[in-house]
Amino acid sequence: MKIALIGTRGVPANYGGFETCAEEIGRRLVKRGHDVFVYCRKSYYNKRLPDYQGMRLIYLPNLKFKSLDTLSHTMLSVIHAIMKRYDVLMVFNAANSPTLILPRLLGKRIAINTDGLEWKRGKWGSIAKRYYKMAEWLSTKLANRIVADSKGIQDYYRECYSVESRYIAYGAYISQSRNPELLEQLGLVPGGYLLQITRFEPENNPLLTIQAYKSIVTDKKLVLVGGVQYSSEYYRNILSEKSNNILLPGYIYDKDILNELWCNCYAYIHGNEVGGTNPALLQSMANGCFTIAIDVCFSRDVLQDAGVYYSKSLEGLASKITWALENESELASFKTKAVKRIYENYCWDKVSVEYERLFRELL
Repeated sequence: MKIALIGTRGVPANYGGFETCAEEIGRRLVKRGHDVFVYCRKSYYNKRLPDYQGMRLIYLPNLKFKSLDTLSHTMLSVIHAIMKRYDVLMVFNAANSPTLILPRLLGKRIAINTDGLEWKRGKWGSIAKRYYKMAEWLSTKLANRIVADSKGIQDYYRECYSVESRYIAYGAYISQSRNPELLEQLGLVPGGYLLQITRFEPENNPLLTIQAYKSIVTDKKLVLVGGVQYSSEYYRNILSEKSNNILLPGYIYDKDILNELWCNCYAYIHGNEVGGTNPALLQSMANGCFTIAIDVCFSRDVLQDAGVYYSKSLEGLASKITWALENESELASFKTKAVKRIYENYCWDKVSVEYERLFRELL
């Protein structure tokens, strides 16, 4: 099959979940004998490789505005793609659904991974939220198959649009600490810090994590890895909280450092409340972290009994952190369950096989 992956920033993955998904399934599909073409945004890559791990890369422009970055590039990508003899167009992000009108009219076979509930994100104004809601509906009309990355998203599309979707989760790599000395450059020691890795947006609750941390007494540090693409008042409020015990190192793309951060944290705090299956949550489990997750269906779908849950309040999160600090001997069993869940349910090889099966069904 000739498969086009459209709607991400591109590969090599250096930003988020869609990019990682495209890279992981793309290179595996190549090994299984398929031709994979990945559309990449020019502005995100100073060094533009013609191919990567067997995938052929196509670079097209994008408008560097928050509301047009994704849509502008996907529009150009789709126009380019309909002139090629691809068997399947795999599109990421429901926001891109308006670009699918022409390929659907031309009889192209289309699957779309809708992601989470983008219209619930605090960074968008009322017009953008209405657009995202409309785009969700349109994706159910133009795509031949909807891909849901969590049971919660699958239920949402069934209840709101009476549409059945294919559940295909993300994957993660089980890993262990290999070089804990890398933590020294951040002023950290193994087990001496709490960790959260996320974009600094209201629905991910990094500011709540800071407030809960400041309300308890502990000698462990708090490390918040991440940032935002476009500045906001919420982001500036987070930056103002930086101190000797609250570290804000920004985005970290070095996979070795990230691995050590996950493997050696005392506890991982997951605050994302509106997405589907969150890649950072999966990786925290794969690295054997004890995880404190916000109590929403998307967290429970993935974590189940392999962690503990907090209600969205300062007191709710603070109480769970305090419990973890006072009950260190009980954390190991949660870590073991987390790794087991990744091994059994979130392996990239299994995810890739599911995508291949979906593409064959489309044909």
